[in-house]
Amino acid sequence: MFVINALGDALAAAGSMGWEILWPLILGFTLSGIIQAVVRTDRITQLMHDDSPRAISVATGLGALSSSCSYAAVALARALFRKGASLSSAMAFEVASTNLVVELGLILAFVMGWQFTLAEFIGGPIMIILIALGFRLWMRGKILDAAREQAEKGLSGSMEGHAAMDMSVQGDHGFWRRLLSKPGLTSVSQYFVMDWASVIRDIIIGLLIAGAFDAWVPKAWLQAVFLEGHPTLAFIIDPLIGPILAMVSFVCSVGNVPLAAVLWNGGISFGGVISFIFADLIIIPIIVIYRKYYGWKAALRTTGIFYGAMVLAGYAVELLFTPVGLVPTNRHLSIVATSIGWNYTTWLNIVFLLIAAFLLIVFIRSGSGSMLRMMSDAPKENSHGHSHN
Repeated sequence: MFVINALGDALAAAGSMGWEILWPLILGFTLSGIIQAVVRTDRITQLMHDDSPRAISVATGLGALSSSCSYAAVALARALFRKGASLSSAMAFEVASTNLVVELGLILAFVMGWQFTLAEFIGGPIMIILIALGFRLWMRGKILDAAREQAEKGLSGSMEGHAAMDMSVQGDHGFWRRLLSKPGLTSVSQYFVMDWASVIRDIIIGLLIAGAFDAWVPKAWLQAVFLEGHPTLAFIIDPLIGPILAMVSFVCSVGNVPLAAVLWNGGISFGGVISFIFADLIIIPIIVIYRKYYGWKAALRTTGIFYGAMVLAGYAVELLFTPVGLVPTNRHLSIVATSIGWNYTTWLNIVFLLIAAFLLIVFIRSGSGSMLRMMSDAPKENSHGHSHN
């Protein structure tokens, strides 16, 4: 009976969290779909051939516009590398397309507060600069040559077909004309549905893990682990712990935000929770894909550089935010509603579920269903790389 009650509590918490974040998720993926449908990216990738500040900036901007689930971002980064982009630029793209995207910012703002969104968009570029420096220093010579040789083998990872799909609207008409055309609406619906299809597993797993943490792990335990009450030690230790928790949680992209909220309520430092959120690209399944794509030496070095950059970005954000009073003090985020009632969350969920239903109908009626079957297939060599969430 105890086990059944405990499972019930965890599932109830997960379901409640899912209900609370539903409308900002739909809004984020809708806006992301609009951006990807009308913004052309193919002409920009040729500017990413080196690791200059300009190339890294272009890669970061392109990634932020492209919006990817972690697996698709990793696949597309390799595709860019194979097409001539430097490995540093490809990795900058990879980080930006999961950490500097509109849906993540919305979820962070709604679930955890605007300070966390601001931290994400300030810490993200800091992390990308650190990664670019790390790759310039420690990914060159023989190890870079071996990584390129391994990448050229084209071994399949995950979400390969998904990453290769370019569904943007062609033509030289203006933004609104392209968006509101029939091809424009179809394109938005394709990105919207494919984005959901690619991250729904991670969102569900993330909600279940966060629900279990919230229901089963005593807050006092978390406070002890995160050294709450010892601010200096917590500042030093928690950003080191955050990415490790993310690595073993196996959750990527927006799926780790509910767990981040639980960890924040449990006492993790501001820098610690930011480094945790950043660490979606070093979860264990993705490290295995790095090995396939670039070989073990490059995979381990990539993981090490990413980990170091995530930790340092967590420190940097806390050091920047503390003097100006931007570190939140509320450790009681209401991520689990006691009951679902007729409040603004319910009304917004209804409105955005109707929008989601409309886009799903457009997707089905356009005959795009076959794309869902192609998501995990290895793309043909002549596919156009385009990121996808």
